[in-house]
Amino acid sequence: MARPDDRLSALNSIRRALPSLFAVAALWLCAMVASAAPPEQATPQDASTQSEPPTVAMASAVVPRIGMATMQPGEIFWERFGHDSIVVLDPDTGAATSYNFGFFDPEAPDFIARFMRNDMRYRLAALPFEQDLALYREEGRGVSIQWLDLDDDQARTLAAALAENAKPENAYYRYQYFDDNCATRVRDAIDRALGGALRRQIEGRSHGSTFRSEAVRLASPAPWMWLGFDIGLGPSADRPLPVWSESYVPMRLAAALRETKNTQGRPLVLSEQEILPHRIAPEPVDAPIDWVPWALSGVVVGLGLAWLGRRRPRLLAAIALPLWTLCGILSALMLFIWFGTQHTYGWANQNLLLFNPLCWLLWLGGWRVLRGRDAGPWFGRILAAVAACAVLALFAHWLPMQPQRNVHWISLILPLHLGLLAGFRKR
Repeated sequence: MARPDDRLSALNSIRRALPSLFAVAALWLCAMVASAAPPEQATPQDASTQSEPPTVAMASAVVPRIGMATMQPGEIFWERFGHDSIVVLDPDTGAATSYNFGFFDPEAPDFIARFMRNDMRYRLAALPFEQDLALYREEGRGVSIQWLDLDDDQARTLAAALAENAKPENAYYRYQYFDDNCATRVRDAIDRALGGALRRQIEGRSHGSTFRSEAVRLASPAPWMWLGFDIGLGPSADRPLPVWSESYVPMRLAAALRETKNTQGRPLVLSEQEILPHRIAPEPVDAPIDWVPWALSGVVVGLGLAWLGRRRPRLLAAIALPLWTLCGILSALMLFIWFGTQHTYGWANQNLLLFNPLCWLLWLGGWRVLRGRDAGPWFGRILAAVAACAVLALFAHWLPMQPQRNVHWISLILPLHLGLLAGFRKR
């Protein structure tokens, strides 16, 4: 890893590794999202390099000032989810230390393998706050601080715990996209300082969001990332979240702190301060997907496929073969995520009923039709099975047991499979 006093140099090393990292991220996002998504993206964190925690502890008599810094989303895929850190300010010297849980090394020899199987190692780094801001200032990302109203013992305890956590032997942790990331580590540290008061206040409230809804919202500026999260996440990503779990997103955590009281009953956030202005595209707003245009598109294209099969079967085969190839590739990725990795939010993905692995078996028959020959005895049965699986996806969506929010994909893909079945039925 590079020296801690040169984050811009670290960014350059990350960018040199970007092609391979991007390819693996695309594989994961198209299979997941996990993420995740996304992301994540695809992960939603700021990369940096090795740093050493402060070697001299703050004097016990000094009461540090504690704040949470929130960094707005960036434009690189791992920055889409924003970021945060805990800032500890020494009131005597004015020195501000940023405790940042988002450090990882993309040039580690096992980074890609760990990324694919969801066994990534991140770490906490303690560095001067001004140094931590350098990358965000260069990228035009906004940064603000919420100064917290903690009592003296809580502030000292939190500062000491962070300093201990940042020691090399304690700094590393197993990163999880939704459950144990940079924001949840900040959230948990503040909650421990408050004796669990933060969790007690926000655990019972919900905005109705899910891991999927937050992931696709924040990934939406990057269409490939949005598609990866939306197709690749399974039903476990669709459980309604309490605000506590929703705060895996740094901006959501900042909003939750504004609504929280400290242990004396006063607002936890004493004041908010803008450090850097946000000069790039703002955080995306929540925009639920309207499935009706998807259904209309699917029906129109499905009817067109059925009509084409009666008049130009070879042209229909030329259209169907790329579609079946895409379905086969996506299904292979989803099966790999389910049975070959620990990306649990991609397991049991009901989109397998739409992007069906049986489509690989249609390839030979479709190729025979393209060459003007008979499709073979099993072709029609496999077509019917693929269409039946797509119908089953619709029924699975209606079931109350862990439904998956994929009605827009069902509305689009189901008519296509039915149209192909009708178009090829005489072949």
